[in-house]
Amino acid sequence: MNLSEFQNKDVINIKDGRRIGNIIDCKIDNVTGEIKSFLLVPFKGVFSFKGTNKVEINFKDIETLGEDVILVNYKD
Repeated sequence: MNLSEFQNKDVINIKDGRRIGNIIDCKIDNVTGEIKSFLLVPFKGVFSFKGTNKVEINFKDIETLGEDVILVNYKD
């Protein structure tokens, strides 16, 4: 799967069903090449402007990679 495919999916928190945001980048371990985390632009609502704050989701917190969404166990 390409990063661009991840970027087209909404990231949803399984704890409360809240949409967290959309993936804009990822952090990769320089030694192993494994994805360590994803960086998201947080969703702030339909009539809000997105800020520059980013949310970091650890790869180990991903529960399901669905066709349209990514479900994560996120603790804010």
